[in-house]
Amino acid sequence: MANLGYDMETGKIVSWSKQVGDTVERGDVIAEVETDKTNVEMESLASGTLVEVTRAAGDEVPVGEVIGYLEADG
Repeated sequence: MANLGYDMETGKIVSWSKQVGDTVERGDVIAEVETDKTNVEMESLASGTLVEVTRAAGDEVPVGEVIGYLEADG
């Protein structure tokens, strides 16, 4: 879970915009996350194929915890 706000400690995954097997480009929106103040679109920090989602929509996730894995293309 990326830190999406100054004092954010956790975020709730509202929905995933990408599914396992989807190609993801850096900057693509991969999920919508609810913080204590607002809903935010989370962008990917890397490019590749989404190979695993470790946290589902509805999960409350601490900042810094892995929510999914990308595999580099090529």
